[in-house]
Amino acid sequence: MKHNPIIIPLDTPTLEQAVELARLLKPYVGAFKIGLELFNVAGLNAFDAVRRAAGDDVKIFYDAKFHDIPNTVAGAVRAAVKNNVWMVNVHATGGLAMMRAAVDAAHKDNPTPPLVIAVTVLTSIDAVALTNELGVSRTPEEQVVALAKLAQEAGCDGVVASPKETAAIRKACGGGFVIVTPGVRPAGASLDDQKRVMTPSQAIAEGATYLVIGRPITASADPVRTSKAILEEMGF
Repeated sequence: MKHNPIIIPLDTPTLEQAVELARLLKPYVGAFKIGLELFNVAGLNAFDAVRRAAGDDVKIFYDAKFHDIPNTVAGAVRAAVKNNVWMVNVHATGGLAMMRAAVDAAHKDNPTPPLVIAVTVLTSIDAVALTNELGVSRTPEEQVVALAKLAQEAGCDGVVASPKETAAIRKACGGGFVIVTPGVRPAGASLDDQKRVMTPSQAIAEGATYLVIGRPITASADPVRTSKAILEEMGF
């Protein structure tokens, strides 16, 4: 199989549910995301439990979204690396020094550092919220691209952004820059709380590296069948 771009978020209220999803979907997806919900349910046990269910070769994206002063973020990343995560993220709005501190911490004394990516603008935020609530005069695309370029300058491996900005990021940051896109919904699926969305095949065509696809798969009646259908739709 070609590179599998699907990342499944294990956003479940119990560790048992997350473990079952990991066991069930490992053959059909590229990675699993452990975020704030599961981490606050199970703590560090989540990492080992997912590995036991899906195998030692499983890729785990620790969706921590670190956002603090550089020294604090560096310490958090150093601790996260000990869990053998494949990818970890920070908020780009933490600034250049904070992102550099995260990258340096991930690489220090580590022969196989995780990918460090930066969250640009959350996919639940639209142009109105960006301007009226957050006071940002740029359009979402302008803000995302500016933050992506800052993340690249800081040494980050890539960014998290909606598929709507993927092509602009790819143009600004080049082909080797990792772009992780939430806000991906198969045709006809509910948008839930996402505002800036595309279908999986559209997102890949725009240049996305990885797609975070949650509820359309995890809440479906048959997650395996849905995963297979999405891979087929993308030509994988």
